[in-house]
Amino acid sequence: MELAPNTKLSTLSDDIEKEGILDATGALQQRAAQIRGEQVNWMCYRQGNMITQEDYDFIIAFDKARDKKGRDAILETQAHQCSKTFLSLLGHISKDQTLQYILIMIDDMLQEDKSRVELFKPTKHSKKKTDSLWSPFLSLLNRPDGFITNMTSRIIAKLACWSKELMDGSDLNFYLTWLKDQLRQPNNEYIQSVARCLQMMLRIDEYRLAFVAVDGISKLVTVLAGKGNYQIQYQLIFCIWVMTFNVTLAEKMNKFNVIPILSDILSECPKEKVTRIILATLKNLIEKPEDSSISRDNAIAMVQCKVLKQLDILQSRRFDDPDIVEDLEFLTETLQTSIQDLSSFDEYSTEVKSGRLEWSPVHNSEKFWRENTPRLNEKNYELLKILIYLLESSKDPLVLSVAAHDIGEYVRHYPRGKHIIEGLGGKQQVMHLLSHDDPNVRYQALLCVQKLMVHNWEYLGRQLEKETSQAIPAKG
Repeated sequence: MELAPNTKLSTLSDDIEKEGILDATGALQQRAAQIRGEQVNWMCYRQGNMITQEDYDFIIAFDKARDKKGRDAILETQAHQCSKTFLSLLGHISKDQTLQYILIMIDDMLQEDKSRVELFKPTKHSKKKTDSLWSPFLSLLNRPDGFITNMTSRIIAKLACWSKELMDGSDLNFYLTWLKDQLRQPNNEYIQSVARCLQMMLRIDEYRLAFVAVDGISKLVTVLAGKGNYQIQYQLIFCIWVMTFNVTLAEKMNKFNVIPILSDILSECPKEKVTRIILATLKNLIEKPEDSSISRDNAIAMVQCKVLKQLDILQSRRFDDPDIVEDLEFLTETLQTSIQDLSSFDEYSTEVKSGRLEWSPVHNSEKFWRENTPRLNEKNYELLKILIYLLESSKDPLVLSVAAHDIGEYVRHYPRGKHIIEGLGGKQQVMHLLSHDDPNVRYQALLCVQKLMVHNWEYLGRQLEKETSQAIPAKG
């Protein structure tokens, strides 16, 4: 029996280290292991009056406790002192090495027992109305030290996900924007930790919606398109997968070009964990939308992106994971059904929306253009606008050639096509391509411009043929 979305998500561990410490967070945990072996001279801070006697007594005892039982014994009687001491230390100590050590102590403490996040809950006598579990940590995200900011990020994720209080408002926006910005940092050695924090956060629906509001999906897709290592691919696709359990997001997801990216990775990455999460995501994109037309469009997009071919290859492999087998069967059956119902216009529309134009049969089919040209006006000229956008933004000569050709065919077959294309700014984009480096692009652009410049392309063609034949003297 299939699990309901929330049930299926609840079977996943939200433990940030569940998938293997070094594998899931990489460089951050390797560095943390080194720092744990170092010693902090707390007495030096006490003698310099940088920490109080209360803070000194607590941190010495807690630092010396070697196991959970020992730490539980301390917290049983000094729970309030715990958060008070840690927050005081973070506020009064500026040395990076010591801050690193303190943050690791906090992170380890929370990792050992999730309920300890409540220790950081502000007291009723808090001076600031804006105080929350995470507010003392947010300012640390602005520190220049990468280890400090990313270890802080892990702590914030745990506080936001494991506490009874949900993060919201400007705090949530600030944190999610920080995570998104870290994804685009070139050569970010802590990117696996960033992705792992997102994996935790996006399991919660309110956080998913907030992440979309800061344009997070676009950033995930951009990073995935950059061909990262398989671990990053898995973690970021996991983020997309959990978001598809929200019906609204599942219906919007392929507007971000998710299906073509997932198709590419499916064909290139041999890792089973990546295959599993891609198949699960593709299944959700068909199964979760309540609008059947969106499910159908997503299935057609998968066909267009050659997903069926990859499914056939995967069917020949042996998988012990029943989820992979089930998802393979579901996708294969659904996509094969979609092919049977696929019209030539559906095929064309999906190809255009994918942005991956090629010389498929419909482009050169006179019958297709004669029968379907008016449909390019549907949804406020949606397909025409995409073609014009591709002329402006694509760097692929094949895409540019096909897009220019299709705009020319639209103008040739639709009486008001010339005026519509000019109104949408298409003529200007085609004209720019007349000086393109690629000869095929220049040729298709020239043909398109010629069609835009005359009112009756076919009549002109016949006239040229007639004049040419009359100019050649008869033999005899």
